[in-house]
Amino acid sequence: MDRRNFAFNKTNFILLAIGMVIVILGFILMAGGGSTESHFDAEIFNATRIKVAPMVCLFGFIFMLVAIMWRKKDSDTTDGQP
Repeated sequence: MDRRNFAFNKTNFILLAIGMVIVILGFILMAGGGSTESHFDAEIFNATRIKVAPMVCLFGFIFMLVAIMWRKKDSDTTDGQP
């Protein structure tokens, strides 16, 4: 099978993996101990959990969309078609 018939190439998969790592990092930043019925933990409202982590996840998802739509500029045409 010809390699040009695949939808994704190696660059797309590498970019998708990077995006996945960024999203996982965002979820790790959101994680942590929560409050229980007997103890209230104010750390649940810190800036990292409610502002930074969701923005990191959003950036990761946008990066993954770009990775899916990424297409290598094909300058060499062997059969004369664009």
